[in-house]
Amino acid sequence: MSHPGHRSSLRPGLVQLVLGVLVFAAVGALAGVVWEWLWTPPMGVVSGHRWLAEDEAGLRGQFSGTGWFVVVATVSGLLAGAAVALFLDRVPLLTLLAVVAGSVLGTWLMLRVGAALGPDDPARLALTAKDGTHLPGALTVSRRTPWISMPAGGLVALTLVFFGLSVGRRHPHDHAPGQHLDEHHPGHRAR
Repeated sequence: MSHPGHRSSLRPGLVQLVLGVLVFAAVGALAGVVWEWLWTPPMGVVSGHRWLAEDEAGLRGQFSGTGWFVVVATVSGLLAGAAVALFLDRVPLLTLLAVVAGSVLGTWLMLRVGAALGPDDPARLALTAKDGTHLPGALTVSRRTPWISMPAGGLVALTLVFFGLSVGRRHPHDHAPGQHLDEHHPGHRAR
């Protein structure tokens, strides 16, 4: 049987967890917009119902989507991780969980929003296009490396805030200024 006071003491931690995940979700969606805005689509041409990059710049452009993704996701992870660590740190373990879960959700949203804003898949469009049709490339990422960018940025920020700023940080539930720690213990005797 659960004690009613126990549930009410869990509520702030769960609210903290949900808020942390929502921060990363919002940052991830916004990062998708920034990612698409910074990226320049490579141009290609349809030949034999296949999309081919027009030149060397087009080939490089196919990989620039991944490069910009890594940059934007890492910076976004650092900013969101720092915000969550600074303002939602009541239960440090839940803060860590919020950063990990939120950054994975944020990465997924960044991919979805960026790809939705970018051009359609040229390989699919080329199946019905005439030879010589010029089409822009799609905004995609290669491999799995981009999936670790936002989580890594978030965890680095969390570590810097928790360990770098922990000295001198105080929470409302900490002891009052001028009060010694042993005065909080029930067994403390005045001298």
